[in-house]
Amino acid sequence: MSAKGFANQVAIVTGAGVGIGYEVAQQLALSGASVLLNDVDERLAQQTARSITDEGGICQGVGGDTADVQVVRGLVQQAVATYGRLDMVVANAGLTLWADFFEYEPENFDRILAVNLRGSYFLAQAAARRMRQQGQGGRIVFMSSVTGHQAIRYLSAYSMTKAALEMLARNLVVELSPYQITVNCVAPGATITPRNLADDPNYEAVWGEVIPIGRPAMSGDIAQAVLFFLSPQSAQIT
Repeated sequence: MSAKGFANQVAIVTGAGVGIGYEVAQQLALSGASVLLNDVDERLAQQTARSITDEGGICQGVGGDTADVQVVRGLVQQAVATYGRLDMVVANAGLTLWADFFEYEPENFDRILAVNLRGSYFLAQAAARRMRQQGQGGRIVFMSSVTGHQAIRYLSAYSMTKAALEMLARNLVVELSPYQITVNCVAPGATITPRNLADDPNYEAVWGEVIPIGRPAMSGDIAQAVLFFLSPQSAQIT
């Protein structure tokens, strides 16, 4: 990928105030894309977008809870209104709620499904509608997790949503391929992010002992995988 390999492309990245989403948005913008950066914290979204523009990227920050269907539809509308089109969507916004299965509360269950599944589903739907209208294809990437494959104690609901996203991606291949829209998932393993460090200050050391390469991933490592699936190099992968 050249330094401006995403020139003239427009992307939406959700949950991008910090962590993996931020790295994806930053790398896209610095590679020439125009990026609409979303976070549930509007102030953080705008602050992060300013830091990317200060580095020379094109980026606009937008607040909003992606569990709200009107918010995700509005993101697509705003991207088109601001930049003229939409080429790529990274459904990165997600919520992790640790709890014993015996104690899991219905309101927490509903909330994690709303953010992780409903938000991703209807963002993809709104984006795909626009991409179909444009008639030039597009890219959709969902953010799954190793927990969609590997059981982790106290993450029953979260893991279920991540496995569901991978099945959603498989199903959308059937429906969106006729429009040259590719759909992929990236499933990170242990990754150093502010959220993970907040949950466990010893996160890096603990996971470094069980990962064969000797260290957890950094957010930038995951972002590079996402950018591959957004790039022309992955045109035959869906």
